Amino acid sequence: MKAVWYDRTGPAREVLVVGERPKPEPGRGEVLIRVRASGVNPSDVGMRGGVSGAPMAYPKITPNSDGAGVVEAVGPGVAQAWVGRRVWFYNGQRNGRAFGSAAEYIELDVDLIRELPDGVSFAQGATLGIPCMTAHVALFLAGPVQGRTVLVTGGAGAVGHYAVQLAKWAGANVIATVSGEAKAERARAGGADHVINYRTEDVAARVRELTGGQGVDHVVEVDFGGNVATSLACVRPNGSLAYYATKGDREPRIPAGALMGLNLRIQGVYLPVSPHEARRRAQDDITRWIGTGDRLLSVSATFPLEACAAAHEAVEAGDKAGTVVVEP
Repeated sequence: MKAVWYDRTGPAREVLVVGERPKPEPGRGEVLIRVRASGVNPSDVGMRGGVSGAPMAYPKITPNSDGAGVVEAVGPGVAQAWVGRRVWFYNGQRNGRAFGSAAEYIELDVDLIRELPDGVSFAQGATLGIPCMTAHVALFLAGPVQGRTVLVTGGAGAVGHYAVQLAKWAGANVIATVSGEAKAERARAGGADHVINYRTEDVAARVRELTGGQGVDHVVEVDFGGNVATSLACVRPNGSLAYYATKGDREPRIPAGALMGLNLRIQGVYLPVSPHEARRRAQDDITRWIGTGDRLLSVSATFPLEACAAAHEAVEAGDKAGTVVVEP
Protein backbone atom coordinates (compact mmCIF):
# COMPACT_ATOMS: atom_id res chain seq x y z
CA MET A 1 0.00 0.00 0.00
CA LYS A 2 1.01 3.63 -0.38
CA ALA A 3 1.84 5.35 2.91
CA VAL A 4 3.66 8.26 4.52
CA TRP A 5 6.25 7.85 7.27
CA TYR A 6 9.20 9.46 9.02
CA ASP A 7 12.16 7.93 10.82
CA ARG A 8 13.43 11.18 12.34
CA THR A 9 11.74 14.34 13.52
CA GLY A 10 12.07 17.70 11.81
CA PRO A 11 10.51 19.93 9.12
CA ALA A 12 7.77 18.19 7.16
CA ARG A 13 9.40 18.45 3.73
CA GLU A 14 12.68 17.12 5.11
CA VAL A 15 11.46 14.10 7.05
CA LEU A 16 8.17 12.89 5.56
CA VAL A 17 8.56 10.09 3.01
CA VAL A 18 5.89 8.80 0.61
CA GLY A 19 6.33 5.23 -0.58
CA GLU A 20 5.21 1.63 -0.37
CA ARG A 21 4.70 -0.30 2.86
CA PRO A 22 3.19 -3.71 3.60
CA LYS A 23 -0.59 -3.70 3.73
CA PRO A 24 -1.62 -4.51 7.33
CA GLU A 25 -3.86 -7.37 8.37
CA PRO A 26 -6.45 -7.13 11.16
CA GLY A 27 -5.64 -9.07 14.30
CA ARG A 28 -7.96 -10.28 17.02
CA GLY A 29 -10.51 -7.61 17.86
CA GLU A 30 -9.38 -5.43 14.95
CA VAL A 31 -10.76 -4.17 11.64
CA LEU A 32 -8.95 -3.27 8.43
CA ILE A 33 -10.03 0.14 7.11
CA ARG A 34 -9.51 1.50 3.62
CA VAL A 35 -8.67 5.08 4.55
CA ARG A 36 -10.51 7.69 2.53
CA ALA A 37 -9.60 10.73 4.63
CA SER A 38 -6.90 11.40 7.25
CA GLY A 39 -7.23 14.33 9.65
CA VAL A 40 -4.11 16.35 10.55
CA ASN A 41 -4.11 17.73 14.09
CA PRO A 42 -1.63 20.15 15.71
CA SER A 43 -0.51 17.28 17.96
CA ASP A 44 0.36 15.19 14.88
CA VAL A 45 2.41 18.06 13.48
CA GLY A 46 4.10 18.63 16.83
CA MET A 47 5.10 14.98 17.16
CA ARG A 48 6.55 14.95 13.64
CA GLY A 49 8.38 18.19 14.34
CA GLY A 50 9.83 16.90 17.60
CA VAL A 51 8.61 19.89 19.59
CA SER A 52 8.68 17.99 22.89
CA GLY A 53 12.35 17.15 22.53
CA ALA A 54 11.63 13.54 23.49
CA PRO A 55 13.09 10.72 21.38
CA MET A 56 10.82 9.02 18.86
CA ALA A 57 8.76 6.26 20.43
CA TYR A 58 9.23 4.02 17.37
CA PRO A 59 11.92 3.70 14.66
CA LYS A 60 9.40 4.55 11.93
CA ILE A 61 6.10 6.41 12.33
CA THR A 62 3.18 6.94 9.97
CA PRO A 63 1.61 10.24 11.13
CA ASN A 64 -1.96 11.37 11.84
CA SER A 65 -4.37 9.97 14.38
CA ASP A 66 -7.84 10.60 13.00
CA GLY A 67 -9.61 9.53 9.86
CA ALA A 68 -12.55 7.97 8.07
CA GLY A 69 -12.98 5.17 5.56
CA VAL A 70 -14.60 1.83 4.83
CA VAL A 71 -14.07 -1.42 6.72
CA GLU A 72 -12.70 -4.01 4.27
CA ALA A 73 -11.98 -6.92 6.59
CA VAL A 74 -12.27 -7.97 10.22
CA GLY A 75 -10.09 -10.05 12.50
CA PRO A 76 -11.11 -12.86 14.86
CA GLY A 77 -13.71 -11.81 17.40
CA VAL A 78 -15.19 -8.99 15.29
CA ALA A 79 -18.64 -9.25 13.70
CA GLN A 80 -18.64 -9.66 9.92
CA ALA A 81 -21.42 -7.04 9.84
CA TRP A 82 -18.71 -4.36 10.05
CA VAL A 83 -17.43 -5.22 6.56
CA GLY A 84 -18.49 -2.57 4.06
CA ARG A 85 -19.49 -0.01 6.68
CA ARG A 86 -18.40 3.62 6.51
CA VAL A 87 -16.63 4.56 9.77
CA TRP A 88 -14.80 7.35 11.53
CA PHE A 89 -11.96 6.63 13.93
CA TYR A 90 -9.40 8.13 16.30
CA ASN A 91 -6.11 7.20 17.96
CA GLY A 92 -4.56 5.86 14.76
CA GLN A 93 -1.06 6.98 15.73
CA ARG A 94 -0.85 7.48 19.45
CA ASN A 95 0.32 5.79 22.62
CA GLY A 96 1.07 2.19 21.73
CA ARG A 97 0.71 2.62 17.95
CA ALA A 98 3.32 3.55 15.36
CA PHE A 99 1.20 3.56 12.22
CA GLY A 100 -1.39 6.28 11.72
CA SER A 101 -3.94 7.25 9.10
CA ALA A 102 -1.66 8.82 6.46
CA ALA A 103 -1.84 5.61 4.44
CA GLU A 104 -4.19 3.72 2.16
CA TYR A 105 -5.01 1.22 4.92
CA ILE A 106 -5.00 1.07 8.70
CA GLU A 107 -5.84 -1.72 11.13
CA LEU A 108 -7.45 -0.65 14.39
CA ASP A 109 -9.15 -2.09 17.44
CA VAL A 110 -12.89 -2.13 16.75
CA ASP A 111 -13.37 -0.07 19.92
CA LEU A 112 -11.73 2.91 18.18
CA ILE A 113 -14.27 3.13 15.36
CA ARG A 114 -17.87 4.23 15.02
CA GLU A 115 -20.24 4.18 12.05
CA LEU A 116 -20.20 7.28 9.83
CA PRO A 117 -23.70 8.40 8.79
CA ASP A 118 -24.32 8.53 5.03
CA GLY A 119 -24.91 12.28 5.16
CA VAL A 120 -21.38 12.93 6.44
CA SER A 121 -18.50 12.90 3.96
CA PHE A 122 -15.26 11.04 4.66
CA ALA A 123 -13.40 14.36 4.86
CA GLN A 124 -15.91 15.62 7.43
CA GLY A 125 -15.59 12.38 9.36
CA ALA A 126 -11.84 12.92 9.56
CA THR A 127 -12.41 16.21 11.42
CA LEU A 128 -13.86 14.36 14.42
CA GLY A 129 -11.56 12.14 16.47
CA ILE A 130 -9.22 14.12 18.69
CA PRO A 131 -10.81 17.61 18.27
CA CYS A 132 -14.44 16.60 18.77
CA MET A 133 -13.78 13.94 21.38
CA THR A 134 -11.55 16.31 23.37
CA ALA A 135 -14.34 18.88 23.23
CA HIS A 136 -16.86 16.31 24.48
CA VAL A 137 -14.70 15.07 27.37
CA ALA A 138 -13.87 18.64 28.43
CA LEU A 139 -17.50 19.75 28.16
CA PHE A 140 -19.09 16.94 30.17
CA LEU A 141 -16.25 16.35 32.61
CA ALA A 142 -18.23 17.75 35.54
CA GLY A 143 -21.61 16.35 34.51
CA PRO A 144 -24.59 17.34 32.34
CA VAL A 145 -24.74 20.89 30.99
CA GLN A 146 -28.45 21.12 30.18
CA GLY A 147 -29.82 24.37 31.56
CA ARG A 148 -26.33 25.51 32.61
CA THR A 149 -24.14 28.30 31.30
CA VAL A 150 -20.88 27.26 29.68
CA LEU A 151 -17.96 29.48 28.67
CA VAL A 152 -15.89 28.19 25.73
CA THR A 153 -12.65 30.06 25.22
CA GLY A 154 -11.41 29.97 21.65
CA GLY A 155 -14.90 29.20 20.42
CA ALA A 156 -13.89 29.25 16.75
CA GLY A 157 -10.99 26.84 17.06
CA ALA A 158 -10.98 23.15 16.14
CA VAL A 159 -11.82 21.95 19.66
CA GLY A 160 -13.67 25.06 20.78
CA HIS A 161 -16.04 25.11 17.82
CA TYR A 162 -17.06 21.53 18.56
CA ALA A 163 -17.47 22.38 22.26
CA VAL A 164 -19.83 25.23 21.32
CA GLN A 165 -21.92 22.97 19.08
CA LEU A 166 -22.06 20.06 21.51
CA ALA A 167 -22.99 22.37 24.39
CA LYS A 168 -25.92 23.78 22.41
CA TRP A 169 -26.96 20.27 21.36
CA ALA A 170 -26.97 19.32 25.04
CA GLY A 171 -29.15 22.29 26.03
CA ALA A 172 -26.62 24.72 27.52
CA ASN A 173 -26.47 28.49 27.32
CA VAL A 174 -23.13 29.13 25.57
CA ILE A 175 -20.74 32.06 25.81
CA ALA A 176 -17.71 31.95 23.51
CA THR A 177 -14.57 34.07 23.32
CA VAL A 178 -12.88 34.84 19.99
CA SER A 179 -10.18 37.13 18.60
CA GLY A 180 -12.00 38.84 15.73
CA GLU A 181 -15.23 39.29 13.79
CA ALA A 182 -14.69 36.44 11.34
CA LYS A 183 -14.20 34.05 14.25
CA ALA A 184 -17.18 35.61 16.02
CA GLU A 185 -19.36 34.71 13.03
CA ARG A 186 -18.01 31.17 13.10
CA ALA A 187 -18.82 30.82 16.81
CA ARG A 188 -22.33 32.18 16.28
CA ALA A 189 -22.86 29.79 13.37
CA GLY A 190 -21.95 26.98 15.77
CA GLY A 191 -24.70 28.10 18.14
CA ALA A 192 -23.01 30.42 20.63
CA ASP A 193 -25.62 32.56 22.38
CA HIS A 194 -23.10 35.30 23.19
CA VAL A 195 -19.68 36.03 21.70
CA ILE A 196 -16.97 38.11 23.35
CA ASN A 197 -13.96 39.52 21.49
CA TYR A 198 -11.18 39.12 24.06
CA ARG A 199 -8.97 41.60 22.17
CA THR A 200 -11.42 44.48 22.55
CA GLU A 201 -13.61 43.56 25.55
CA ASP A 202 -13.09 42.78 29.24
CA VAL A 203 -14.05 39.11 29.21
CA ALA A 204 -14.67 38.72 32.94
CA ALA A 205 -16.76 41.90 33.15
CA ARG A 206 -18.80 40.90 30.10
CA VAL A 207 -19.41 37.39 31.45
CA ARG A 208 -20.60 38.81 34.76
CA GLU A 209 -22.92 41.15 32.88
CA LEU A 210 -24.34 38.31 30.79
CA THR A 211 -24.88 36.08 33.84
CA GLY A 212 -26.36 38.69 36.15
CA GLY A 213 -23.19 38.73 38.23
CA GLN A 214 -23.31 35.00 38.91
CA GLY A 215 -20.64 33.70 36.57
CA VAL A 216 -20.70 30.54 34.47
CA ASP A 217 -21.14 26.97 35.65
CA HIS A 218 -18.38 25.47 33.55
CA VAL A 219 -15.44 26.59 31.39
CA VAL A 220 -13.92 24.73 28.46
CA GLU A 221 -10.47 26.34 28.35
CA VAL A 222 -8.09 26.51 25.39
CA ASP A 223 -5.19 28.11 27.30
CA PHE A 224 -5.27 27.59 31.05
CA GLY A 225 -1.93 29.23 31.78
CA GLY A 226 -2.55 32.22 29.55
CA ASN A 227 -6.13 32.80 30.69
CA VAL A 228 -6.10 31.60 34.30
CA ALA A 229 -6.86 34.93 35.98
CA THR A 230 -9.65 35.83 33.56
CA SER A 231 -11.27 32.41 33.49
CA LEU A 232 -11.28 32.09 37.27
CA ALA A 233 -13.00 35.47 37.46
CA CYS A 234 -15.76 34.08 35.21
CA VAL A 235 -16.71 30.97 37.22
CA ARG A 236 -19.38 30.88 39.90
CA PRO A 237 -18.92 29.09 43.25
CA ASN A 238 -19.05 25.29 42.93
CA GLY A 239 -18.28 25.62 39.23
CA SER A 240 -15.74 23.75 37.16
CA LEU A 241 -13.07 24.29 34.55
CA ALA A 242 -11.60 21.78 32.09
CA TYR A 243 -8.53 22.72 30.06
CA TYR A 244 -6.99 20.91 27.12
CA ALA A 245 -4.02 23.22 26.44
CA THR A 246 -1.86 25.73 28.32
CA LYS A 247 0.44 27.31 25.76
CA GLY A 248 0.38 30.82 27.23
CA ASP A 249 2.12 29.65 30.40
CA ARG A 250 3.20 26.07 30.99
CA GLU A 251 3.70 26.68 34.72
CA PRO A 252 1.16 29.30 35.83
CA ARG A 253 0.85 30.61 39.38
CA ILE A 254 -2.39 29.26 40.83
CA PRO A 255 -4.30 31.22 43.54
CA ALA A 256 -5.03 28.22 45.74
CA GLY A 257 -7.00 30.24 48.28
CA ALA A 258 -9.32 31.65 45.64
CA LEU A 259 -9.91 28.18 44.20
CA MET A 260 -10.72 26.82 47.62
CA GLY A 261 -13.07 29.72 48.33
CA LEU A 262 -14.97 28.97 45.12
CA ASN A 263 -14.96 25.21 45.81
CA LEU A 264 -13.84 25.05 42.19
CA ARG A 265 -13.02 21.88 40.27
CA ILE A 266 -10.17 22.20 37.74
CA GLN A 267 -8.98 19.33 35.58
CA GLY A 268 -6.74 18.91 32.56
CA VAL A 269 -7.94 16.81 29.62
CA TYR A 270 -5.60 14.64 27.55
CA LEU A 271 -7.69 12.36 25.39
CA PRO A 272 -5.42 9.30 25.02
CA VAL A 273 -5.37 8.71 28.79
CA SER A 274 -8.89 9.90 29.57
CA PRO A 275 -11.11 7.26 31.21
CA HIS A 276 -12.27 4.63 28.76
CA GLU A 277 -15.91 5.17 29.65
CA ALA A 278 -15.62 8.91 28.93
CA ARG A 279 -14.12 8.19 25.52
CA ARG A 280 -16.77 5.61 24.63
CA ARG A 281 -19.52 8.00 25.66
CA ALA A 282 -17.91 10.69 23.49
CA GLN A 283 -17.85 8.35 20.49
CA ASP A 284 -21.49 7.39 20.94
CA ASP A 285 -22.74 10.94 21.56
CA ILE A 286 -20.78 12.34 18.62
CA THR A 287 -22.15 9.66 16.29
CA ARG A 288 -25.71 10.49 17.38
CA TRP A 289 -25.06 14.22 17.04
CA ILE A 290 -23.58 14.11 13.54
CA GLY A 291 -26.51 11.96 12.46
CA THR A 292 -28.93 14.79 13.25
CA GLY A 293 -27.70 16.89 10.34
CA ASP A 294 -27.60 20.00 12.56
CA ARG A 295 -23.81 20.36 12.73
CA LEU A 296 -20.85 22.15 11.17
CA LEU A 297 -17.96 19.79 10.42
CA SER A 298 -15.34 22.13 9.02
CA VAL A 299 -12.76 20.92 6.51
CA SER A 300 -10.16 23.66 6.17
CA ALA A 301 -8.38 22.19 3.16
CA THR A 302 -7.73 18.84 1.47
CA PHE A 303 -4.46 17.45 0.09
CA PRO A 304 -3.59 14.22 -1.71
CA LEU A 305 -1.47 11.70 0.20
CA GLU A 306 1.59 12.70 -1.82
CA ALA A 307 1.24 16.25 -0.46
CA CYS A 308 1.11 15.25 3.22
CA ALA A 309 4.04 17.58 3.93
CA ALA A 310 2.06 20.53 2.56
CA ALA A 311 -0.88 19.51 4.74
CA HIS A 312 1.34 19.54 7.83
CA GLU A 313 2.65 22.96 6.84
CA ALA A 314 -0.92 24.25 6.46
CA VAL A 315 -1.58 23.25 10.09
CA GLU A 316 1.67 24.84 11.24
CA ALA A 317 0.69 28.13 9.59
CA GLY A 318 -1.89 28.53 12.37
CA ASP A 319 -4.55 30.37 10.37
CA LYS A 320 -6.84 27.47 9.41
CA ALA A 321 -10.54 27.34 10.26
CA GLY A 322 -11.35 23.68 10.78
CA THR A 323 -9.30 20.55 10.07
CA VAL A 324 -6.77 19.98 7.32
CA VAL A 325 -7.42 16.62 5.63
CA VAL A 326 -5.20 14.29 3.60
CA GLU A 327 -7.01 12.03 1.12
CA PRO A 328 -5.20 8.77 0.21
